Amino acid sequence: MRDGQPALVSRQKNSLVLWRPASRQFQANGRPVFVVGINNLGRAPIDFRVSQVEAIQHVEGTDHSMQIVTYEMLMQKEKNRQVARALITGLAAAGNAYSASQAGYGSYTTPNGRTGTFYSPTAAAIAQGNAAAQNEAMVAATVEAGQRNMAALEQSVIKDNTLMSGEWYGGQLHLAPPTDQGGGAKTYTIVITVGADRHVIDIAQGPAGV
Repeated sequence: MRDGQPALVSRQKNSLVLWRPASRQFQANGRPVFVVGINNLGRAPIDFRVSQVEAIQHVEGTDHSMQIVTYEMLMQKEKNRQVARALITGLAAAGNAYSASQAGYGSYTTPNGRTGTFYSPTAAAIAQGNAAAQNEAMVAATVEAGQRNMAALEQSVIKDNTLMSGEWYGGQLHLAPPTDQGGGAKTYTIVITVGADRHVIDIAQGPAGV
């Protein structure tokens, strides 16, 4: 058991692998994420390489390769999301700045029907100060969220690693979503190579991503 969830254990000559889903339920047609723990049982260092992980989906008697979503790929996707968020923040900030630039202007109508316009420097200064504070807070929140997401990926996603004798290493392994089976069950096999050992894990993912 790991964190209240059962974990699969695969033991080979020089390594041991613990394996379980990262969450208790997968999203339908979502990306499967697993937590992998690796222990070097041998006396010599052994290598784990993400590029050597294989994923094969079994569809009606035919095998299809599934993409391993690497740390580098996840980081690039996060950078792309940050660019999109920065553009949205920039548009919002520009809108705030424009609204503030129009502040202080107003119009009036006297009891006898005369109309006119006026400008209040004080009101304009207050509006511009508020807009600047709001824009600064939006930009700071965008940067903070991006840094937080980057740090989470750095700490959680499994990467290439050399394990010393007796050392444990692990992290999250992300896979591209398996081919949809019309809402039915999906089956696939994951092969994790650690040094010369091959750990084979068969996955049966229930209907609708359960």
